[in-house]
Amino acid sequence: MFYVGIDIGKNTHVASVINQEGTPWLNGFSFPNSLKGIQSLLDRLLQLSDTSESFRIGLEATGHYWSSVYSFLDDHGFTQYVINPIQTDGWRKGSEIRKRKTDKIDSLLIAELIRHGQFVETLLTEEQLYSLKQYTRYRNYQVSQASDYKRKIIAVLDQIFPEYARVFKGRGLFSMTSLQLLQACPSPQEVEEWTTEDLTEFINQASRMRLGPERARKKATDLKEVSTESFGVTFGLESFTFQLQSMIEQLQFFESQIQETEKKIEELMNQLDSVITTITGIGPITGATILGELGDIRRFSSPKQIVAYAGLDPSISQSGEFEATQNVMSKRGSPHLRKALFQAATVACVHDPILKAFYEKKRSEGKHHLTAVGAVARKMCHIIYAVLQKNEPYEIRK
Repeated sequence: MFYVGIDIGKNTHVASVINQEGTPWLNGFSFPNSLKGIQSLLDRLLQLSDTSESFRIGLEATGHYWSSVYSFLDDHGFTQYVINPIQTDGWRKGSEIRKRKTDKIDSLLIAELIRHGQFVETLLTEEQLYSLKQYTRYRNYQVSQASDYKRKIIAVLDQIFPEYARVFKGRGLFSMTSLQLLQACPSPQEVEEWTTEDLTEFINQASRMRLGPERARKKATDLKEVSTESFGVTFGLESFTFQLQSMIEQLQFFESQIQETEKKIEELMNQLDSVITTITGIGPITGATILGELGDIRRFSSPKQIVAYAGLDPSISQSGEFEATQNVMSKRGSPHLRKALFQAATVACVHDPILKAFYEKKRSEGKHHLTAVGAVARKMCHIIYAVLQKNEPYEIRK
């Protein structure tokens, strides 16, 4: 049996091969991150043995750069183990080469780690769960970009037409009606050029008659009134209005893309028909995020591992005789999973009687709101583990 360790890089990977006794057979073989590069590694491996069953390959889960290597070797029938870099760091600290770190040494370390079997494999999920992970992470990015454009729109609008927010308050500022109106007349000067009747008609059409004639006219009248007393900039006004209209187009694009992504997520969730959405506080998007980040639930042997994977476990601070009395959340692991669990816990604190009582107990002990929600999130990890392991709907049991 040969053990292969591959140190993953962005442009170049390094591989080392050892046998069952730990004797190096290929030491620090460097190959580019390309089809020709991975083919050159395959040729070197097949010189040692003509069957893929003679190899056990270890890869570090470094960013996303390992996935193409894994995919190629998987197509050729190799047994592979994807390992978290934290494990190789721990193995390095206990070895004689702990003070040295090169790509060549790291690849040898990974091979040794595989040979000794002292690792916990990062199990790859089935394609549907893997796709959920990609879709939900992409949606998070889209939502983040949309939020950023909203902040920028407010900043520009505060300079051009600061009084506009009096008419379209709160979330109404980014309603379809408001955004179409700002596209048509982005400054108070342009609002003044419209009659109240024309504004009323435009608002009616933009809202698809949902506001009703009276509310639409009230909006138009209020807008005309604030436009006459606006204290917005006039110097370089055209450049500001151009920015505003351009950013609104970008925002609308991102919002349409978010809807498309959510349709893809919904299709996958319907195919999976998971019981996770039966848990209080977990809706389709939150459930999809949790499923995508967790992957195959069998990779976790206990709920505590999910807690640690989400970074909800407390960090330990101890040195000599000193030991911290208050430990903060470690925040290691998946930030996407941690955020989804917090969102679910926030809802569950209100709507689940058992978790609500647990939250209130923590608050009565003097815990901060976020600390109490974090405790509920940890409790939910236990619920999620049980529900997914048994594949049974969640039931609130007093």
